[in-house]
This record gives sequence, C-alpha cells and structure tokens, in this order.
Amino acid sequence: MTVTERTPAPHPPSTPTAPPPRRRGSEKRPVWEEEPGKVGQGLKGVTLTGVCLVILGPLWVVIVTSLSDQRTITDAGGLVIVPKTITFRAYTELLSGGTVTRATLVSLALTAVGTVISTVVSVLCAYGLSRSGSFLHRPILMVLLITMFFNAGLIPTYLLVTGVGLEGSYWSMILPGAVSVFNVLVLRAFFQNIAPELIDSARIDGAGEWRILLRIVLPLSKAVIAVVSLFYAVGYWSQWFNAMLYLNDQDKWPLQMILRQLVIKQQAPQGMSQMISTQQIPGLAVQMAVMVLALIPVAVLYPFVQKHFTKGMLTGAVKG
Repeated sequence: MTVTERTPAPHPPSTPTAPPPRRRGSEKRPVWEEEPGKVGQGLKGVTLTGVCLVILGPLWVVIVTSLSDQRTITDAGGLVIVPKTITFRAYTELLSGGTVTRATLVSLALTAVGTVISTVVSVLCAYGLSRSGSFLHRPILMVLLITMFFNAGLIPTYLLVTGVGLEGSYWSMILPGAVSVFNVLVLRAFFQNIAPELIDSARIDGAGEWRILLRIVLPLSKAVIAVVSLFYAVGYWSQWFNAMLYLNDQDKWPLQMILRQLVIKQQAPQGMSQMISTQQIPGLAVQMAVMVLALIPVAVLYPFVQKHFTKGMLTGAVKG
C-alpha cells in the first residue's frame, strides 16, 4: 500500500498593499524648518523690532535735527530726538541756487553718465568673455582677474590721470573706475547660463552677435543688469575721493565733497558762512540736511530695483 504525498496548494500571489497614509506634519523636518511656537514668534518680533530701531533710529535723528531750529538744538544739547519746532529753513537755503544746489546737479549728472558708460562697457566685456570662441577671451579674463588682487597703487594712478590731462575734468571721476571686474564676472556668469539653444537657433536664422546680444541676451538679463547698474550708481553717487584728488575748483565739486567739508572740516558752503555764524541757520541742521539730500536718490531708486536684486545676484553669481 503506497501513501500518496499531498503537495500543499499554492498560495495566491500577495498583492502589494499601499502604506498607510501619513498624517500631516508627522514627517521629520529640519529644525530650522519647524514652525516656531509662541515663544519663537515673540522672539522673532522682538528681534525684528530691535533691528528696525537700530537702522531707522539714526535716520530719524538726522531728519528731525535737520528740521529743527537753533533753540531746539540747543535745548537738546546737539542731536534732536523729539521734534518741537519744525522749520525747513536749512533746506530752502541749501536749495536756493548756491553751492549745494550746484553740487547736487553735478552728482546727479556724474551718476547718470557714469552708470550708463560703466554698464554698457561691462555688458560688452562680459558678453565677449562668455563666448568660448571669442578672440583671446581666456588671456583677457586672466588679466582682469589679476587686477582684482593687484593694482598699481594710488601714486601711479594719480600720475596716469594727470599725465593724460584729466585733472580738473569730470572725466577723472568716471574713467579711472569705469569698469568693476566683479560686476563683469557676475554678468559673464549670467550670460553663460543662458540656454545655448537660443543662441544657436538665432545663428541658424542668420543673426549676428550684435543682434543676438540686443534681441536675446539683454531681454533675458534685465534682473542682473539692474543689480549691476545699482552698484555703479551708488558708487558714483557716493564718490568723493577722486574729487579731492583731481578737482581743485570748488564749483565742480559733487555733493559728497560738500558733505565732507561740512561734517569733517566744519567748513560751511559759500554764501552760508555768515548765516551760520550769526545763528540764523543752525550749523548742525545744515549738516543733517545735506546728509538727507545725499540719502534721497538712493532711497528713491532702490525700491524700483529691489525686486530684481535677489534674483540678479543669485542667478548671476551661481553657475548651473
């Protein structure tokens, strides 16, 4: 009698079951991504309030002091924090067509012309260096990089500027620092990140380098060009050292040079010395008013460029 072995019936194939859904918020996140509690929110508010006070506090003091009369400044012992009597006498006298008005117009003209020249030259240089097939682009790039770390110094630069006849000219404020290598590198990195397919398709359609630059590259580079232009504009507006070296005529001085004379050397602008000495206008109010005038263009320009600032810096400085 033989015993037949029974083979076990095959198990049905198991179907994969979906993992149970995770509850929202159960995933582990880094500490810095966790939603802060009430204590954290309170600390953030206190910190931001403190930062705002540190930044806006001095600006408030400068503006209030520029709008105060001599009695208020004397009672406060100098800088005014709480305004009492508001007067625009310092501003009206500064902008009445004298030295400060002329210096403001000079600074505005230098900033406008210098920014346009520097931006155009930087864009052309960066675009040429971003093309791998351009003539001598690597040696030129190395020369530019060397100038970031080594320069001739102040005396050779002064001899060069005076030797070519720029002393006493407004070009001495623009040409010696017309190109910033850092800005050129930022523009070059951005141009290299533009999709090569766009440029290749334009070349197939018969477009030359100038048409590619004007019709394709520049419209895609508005953010980084806005940032670079802001850097150049702030640099030209804040410039005073070249004026001290090369401009001996006080009628040609920019606003920052007048501000230096007022704050550091305690020298009043021409036509206002007698009014300040007789206390018709507080000297401290005049100094603060010139500071406010120097801050206004940057404060007005920055909000229009701020939306491009972060994007332009990140896309221009990070490749890939």
